[in-house]
Amino acid sequence: MTNEKNVSPAADKNQVLIFDTTLRDGEQSPGATMSHAEKLEIADLLDEMGVDIIEAGFPIASDGDFQAVREISKRSKNAVICGLSRANFKDIDRCWEAVQHAARPRIHTFIGTSPLHRAIPNLDKDEMATRIHDTVTHARNLCDNVQWSPMDATRTEWDYLCRTVEIAIKAGATTINIPDTVGYTAPRESADLIRRLIETVPGADDVIFATHCHNDLGMATANSLAAVEGGARQIECTINGLGERAGNTALEEVVMAMRVRKDIMPFTTGVDATKLMHISRRVATVSGFAVQYNKAIVGKNAFAHESGIHQDGMLKNAETFEIMRPEDVGLSETNIVMGKHSGRAALRSKLEELGFELGDNQLKDVFVRFKALADRKKEVFTDDLLALMRDQESGEAHDRIQVKFLRVICGTEAPQSADLTLTIDGVDQQTTAQGDGPVDATFNAVKALFPHDAQLQLYQVHAVTEGTDAQATVSVRMEEAGRISTGQSADTDTVVASAKAYVNALNRLLVRREKSAPDADVKTVNYKDLG
Repeated sequence: MTNEKNVSPAADKNQVLIFDTTLRDGEQSPGATMSHAEKLEIADLLDEMGVDIIEAGFPIASDGDFQAVREISKRSKNAVICGLSRANFKDIDRCWEAVQHAARPRIHTFIGTSPLHRAIPNLDKDEMATRIHDTVTHARNLCDNVQWSPMDATRTEWDYLCRTVEIAIKAGATTINIPDTVGYTAPRESADLIRRLIETVPGADDVIFATHCHNDLGMATANSLAAVEGGARQIECTINGLGERAGNTALEEVVMAMRVRKDIMPFTTGVDATKLMHISRRVATVSGFAVQYNKAIVGKNAFAHESGIHQDGMLKNAETFEIMRPEDVGLSETNIVMGKHSGRAALRSKLEELGFELGDNQLKDVFVRFKALADRKKEVFTDDLLALMRDQESGEAHDRIQVKFLRVICGTEAPQSADLTLTIDGVDQQTTAQGDGPVDATFNAVKALFPHDAQLQLYQVHAVTEGTDAQATVSVRMEEAGRISTGQSADTDTVVASAKAYVNALNRLLVRREKSAPDADVKTVNYKDLG
């Protein structure tokens, strides 16, 4: 990444700048609001990962957004820090006030240019052209790095789009971003639009053209990459494709597409791809938007294989069914999912990982029982395989820790507390603990009675039926020294289900301790266990 405040398009025709707007467009996704501390954390991760431009927020939107953009500007070590502003002096001044502290600040100002969007401020074409000239000029007088966007560009009349782009360039814009605001366009159109603008608009060779694509028709990433083929050298995107409505171009998709398909996309970025999985999970956590299982690159199933044919091929040569390596995006290894489609080769390999060496006859017997279990379950986990090898079903009667009694006190007045009795190795033990809510108090009580170093990674509650008497299913995932353990329980009382799920996960963790191979390296958390 160059140290210049503005990157000349002639500097490197094959370099594509990554403009991440997770903290602005991503956070505008309903329900995805992040706290101040979370925004700073994500910005630090983006900066560390090598993102070229971070759109840190919309400073005029709120005092909180302003403070976040200003603090991110002060903290950034490498990236250009950008703020968004509408086409008026007040917005632009507020934006500059927030980003001016950055070593490399940028003002991004926009206005809707399509007929539908021109009608909102009730401006005719000439009036809007004047406003574009005046506001871009004002921004450029404050900052030498100015980005301008004609919102809804893909539905703007061609002649008028060319006119407004030319005005913005003459007024001092250094980056022209062409947004597909409603995810309306298709890849061929995206490439042609950028190419024609560069060929037609005077001064186009002196600026960088960018693309910002929404995913309403599922074509955001394809449209962005097509725009690069047309001459764009900046892609606006978000982590996990987070954003308005159906989301945006996903950063991880464009980075890996350019990495995997160098034959047709000979472009480079400064993004460290090995950090993709980490930041993807962190953004999913702080935004509250879980990544869908089949999401490209970062979804749980992106490197998962259940089919016996696929598993056998993967065990022999990973390239048979994977076009990239898990470690390229920050994973430890491929996930061989055990289910009803799995074959003997995968079962043998999985059992060997757990420290079990089986002869052919033994494997045949276990495979029969495994198939019977897989027909009843969507996925067979490590704990299920250990139960098979113990030749008995896992259940509370065999668990070292059992919930005997639980009573919680909760309500509007803190602190909340839990009175808990556990039966541990046949002996009843009781304690009372406090916490931030009844579930936290209950988990604190469990830890007080059975001290452990396991970290809670996941806590989920799902209602099995409807109504106030619905049965809740609680899922818990815990990690200790690289071992992953899951627990689940159902009850009409959510707190009781939570306690039993937590204890269930602890019991399974104890089994993992006992059954791990003596020389097994448990420092690496395997992707296959994150389920």
